[in-house]
Amino acid sequence: MALGENQSSGATEFILAGFPNLNSTKTELFFVFLLVYLLILTGNMLIVGVVGADTRLQTPMYFFLGNLSCLEILLTSVIIPKMLSNFLSRQRTISFAACIIQFYFYFFLGASEFLLLAVMSVDRYLAICHPLHYPLLMNGAVCSQVVLACWMGGLFPVLGPTVAVALLPFCEQDAVVQHFFCDSGPLLRVACTDTKKLEETDFVLASLVIVSSLMITAVSYGHIVLAVLRIPSVSGRQKAFSTCTSHLIVVTLFYGSAIFLYVRPSQCGFVDTNWAVTVVTTFVTPLLNPFIYALRNECVKEALKDMFRKVGAGFLGDLLPVKSFNRKTVK
Repeated sequence: MALGENQSSGATEFILAGFPNLNSTKTELFFVFLLVYLLILTGNMLIVGVVGADTRLQTPMYFFLGNLSCLEILLTSVIIPKMLSNFLSRQRTISFAACIIQFYFYFFLGASEFLLLAVMSVDRYLAICHPLHYPLLMNGAVCSQVVLACWMGGLFPVLGPTVAVALLPFCEQDAVVQHFFCDSGPLLRVACTDTKKLEETDFVLASLVIVSSLMITAVSYGHIVLAVLRIPSVSGRQKAFSTCTSHLIVVTLFYGSAIFLYVRPSQCGFVDTNWAVTVVTTFVTPLLNPFIYALRNECVKEALKDMFRKVGAGFLGDLLPVKSFNRKTVK
């Protein structure tokens, strides 16, 4: 069956309900979310740029952080631009094909991010608990393979549920999806067939990805806390904790909201509250990640200062010959 055709006489497009029960006008919401989106792009692009450009940041931790920023840029770009365009549109529609594509990339990138967060926690565990073996265990080849596995681990498992959703009959033309994007629960709710088996499949997959990566993260940080408590000096303990506390804040927000949304047998009954929790994963954590992980880190601050100095010097270097030429021409 071609994407966009349906088993029933039904939907070739959906209407996205957006944000219910908000007193703000569409214009106000548009500019608020546009500002947040621009901040997300700017912060995460800065991380990707500085990690790639500065040799001092060519370490496993920053390599993983650069990939995390790439995932955040892509994840938010799958959702927010369409949402912003709907604020300016009276129809707020999305085609069936675009909805399924959005559905797929949202869950693919989200699953990859969970796996990467687990890898980052293991990386911190090895760096703190096994510092002598760390360079051998986390060399360049291993880091590249692990990151590739994270991306592939999100890419393939989501294919099956996406095809299953695409083949569902949606009987109502212009069915209203009670969300600001094509999420799983709201989509299943407007299908005109029994979706219990698909919901159970989604529950199993979400549990495997989210709960397993959460357990890895929790075990890693449990060992880190025990190792840090054995450090004799207070300054040593503070330094070790400072590298992990910010990570734990973001991980708690991300995992907490995802477990509430997806690790439950039925998603259809909670769609009225889903949008509020989804804001955390779509807006809050992508906005916080650059500031919590990197922009408050001294190494990253120094690298950014050097990068801006080089950019400024290059700009002035290009500008000065032009001014000199103009003076000679005037004379």
